[in-house]
Amino acid sequence: MSNQSEKIKCLIIGSGPAGYTAAIYAARADLKPVMIAGMEPGGQLMTTTEVENYPGYPKGIQGPEMMEDFRKQAERFGTDIRYGFISSVDFSSRPFKVVVDEKQTILAEAVIISTGATAKWLEIESEQRLRKLSGGVSACAVCDGFFFKGQDVAIVGGGDTAAEEATYLSKLCRKVYMIVRKDFLRASKAMQRRVENTANIELLYNHATAEVLGETGVTGALVKNVKTGAERKIDITGFFVAIGHQPNTSIFKGQIDMDEQGYIKTIPGTTKTNIEGVFASGDVQDKTYRQAVTAAGSGCMAALDAERWLALMGIH
Repeated sequence: MSNQSEKIKCLIIGSGPAGYTAAIYAARADLKPVMIAGMEPGGQLMTTTEVENYPGYPKGIQGPEMMEDFRKQAERFGTDIRYGFISSVDFSSRPFKVVVDEKQTILAEAVIISTGATAKWLEIESEQRLRKLSGGVSACAVCDGFFFKGQDVAIVGGGDTAAEEATYLSKLCRKVYMIVRKDFLRASKAMQRRVENTANIELLYNHATAEVLGETGVTGALVKNVKTGAERKIDITGFFVAIGHQPNTSIFKGQIDMDEQGYIKTIPGTTKTNIEGVFASGDVQDKTYRQAVTAAGSGCMAALDAERWLALMGIH
């Protein structure tokens, strides 16, 4: 391991909408931010096709193209973007010690964590193949439900998120099949009642997905009753998975306060964590909204919080 190290004012970890927005604001505030792009530069939007609900793009835009715009704007103001991954962090004293690629040590006065979250998938071959082809498999009903207006779709999951997204889809789609492995919903009683009272949602209890059908786009799904073994084919054009997200926070465990699911806790109304000088923005601290625009907004907040905290510390 090399002993290379450098001292900087502001380090941004992660390069999704939150990270890039934090970079734009931090750079314009002359914090000379360094961004470590991470294992998946650009974040979840790099695997998204058309984005229609981000303000400023009246004709919509492809996810990767939008992230390229974010990157160029961050670089325009002087953000130092580096491609690597974080090997370890030490937030026990300031400046904070962060090791990149197991060889370079960065000593940062302020750190903004924007490492995002990763959707959980069923991990069956047909689901992954069609997802990569942008063929109608999605983990975000709010993002992609519009594309299936007036069509029949299915959603997998039995928790609050699945129930909420099923209800959302029911307003756009002709019919929504809700595939639930157990014989009950884990969602709150209020969400259960909402789902059960929605006429165009058909609950398939005790069912699991055996196959998502279609060559280049979803044409149906083969579901199996986990108690009887009976199979049923449903005709759908969209397949949504809502079985949860995993925040990308494993590298920070033991260093910073998180909730039981691993999301970083922030002080309400701010991006401040329990460690002064460490801020969190985007999906890594948000399990409610998880939208590009809300991530970008919290990235802006993180940069402003960092700027004000550095000024308070007399670090210019």
